[in-house]
Amino acid sequence: MIERPCVDPKLFPLDPETVFLNHGSFGSCPLAVLDYQNEIRLRLERQSVQFYQRDFEPLLDEARAAVGEFVGAQADDLVFVDNATSGVNTVLRSIPIEPGDELLVSNHEYNACSNALRYAAEKRGAKAITVEIPFPIKSPDEVIEAAMSKVTDKTRLLLIDHVTSQTGLVLPIEPIIRALAERGIDTLVDGAHAPGMIPLNIERLGAAYYTGNCHKWISGPKTAAFLYVQPDKQHDIRPLTISHGANSPRTDRSRLQIEFGWMGTRDPSAALSVPFTIDYIGGLHPEGWAGIRKRNRALTLAARTKILDALNQSEPAPESMIGSLASIPLEYPSLGEPYQSLQYQSKWQETLVREHNIELPLFAWPEHPKHIARISCHLYNALPQYELLAERLEELSAQG
Repeated sequence: MIERPCVDPKLFPLDPETVFLNHGSFGSCPLAVLDYQNEIRLRLERQSVQFYQRDFEPLLDEARAAVGEFVGAQADDLVFVDNATSGVNTVLRSIPIEPGDELLVSNHEYNACSNALRYAAEKRGAKAITVEIPFPIKSPDEVIEAAMSKVTDKTRLLLIDHVTSQTGLVLPIEPIIRALAERGIDTLVDGAHAPGMIPLNIERLGAAYYTGNCHKWISGPKTAAFLYVQPDKQHDIRPLTISHGANSPRTDRSRLQIEFGWMGTRDPSAALSVPFTIDYIGGLHPEGWAGIRKRNRALTLAARTKILDALNQSEPAPESMIGSLASIPLEYPSLGEPYQSLQYQSKWQETLVREHNIELPLFAWPEHPKHIARISCHLYNALPQYELLAERLEELSAQG
């Protein structure tokens, strides 16, 4: 089942010369979805007034309904944003934060979102408190203990990943959300990687705020993401772009939907393509999305084992905390100093790309000299690709 791709890689516009093992960074959108998105763009341009003033809002409502059904949330509690980072910024710029408040963020949090929290704290005289989650890690209980150990009577909010970007861990957020809610503390979940990777029911989780990407594991177009806000929290949340909705006299829908529904002239085709993407990708496996999640996870676990065996390492996290991402800690002198460039993050990464056409993130974490190699597994990947990666990593590790 995992020895060969689940689908023909040619369904995606991937470079056939590249061994692409990094779906997790930016995703890859199928050609059929890109064609669908282009049809929306053409429809817009054929009669832009008709599209924006008469067609757009009903289409947006339909798209929100499809996303809501997929992630377990009411459509009226969802709005579209460009990406999960924008969703995190939206909440942090909107909620009341007072001097002396404490905002918690884990050391595994995506750097962009961690920066957003620290900026919000600094601007309002609050404190950013880091929750130190270990990695390697032995049990999900260590996450719960680390989070709750930092809670005080000044804690206002916790920002936490559902699936960590750097370390590829599925975190036990539900008991944390519940414990914090009992103390009157809100949780903002950065679910950038969760939709399409793991089963998701946002309302059951109970987080005050949840933001997720549709361009990663759902494989939608770029700039398609959503933000969920609990109904009793929506009065505080404003879009990053204030536009006509700020003083709209309309009463036919919530202010949240009015403001986020129109933030100036922009290309909405990515968001409007998400319902088609959900149906299209789900149709690529005989068991639908449940089968996709199961298959990708099985491949990830098998690939992780191949690499760990090649490097003679033990598993850095239990299988229960793995979805379609997995990270392997590395500490070899030959990795060298971390690169200060966007092109490559380390010497090994450059070698893998330039000499072997293998694309995956390999970077310093949490700081030099410790590094991480992170694999991603999607429908177009197969185990032999990771066996090749394991061989190349074994060769590099032999250098010391």
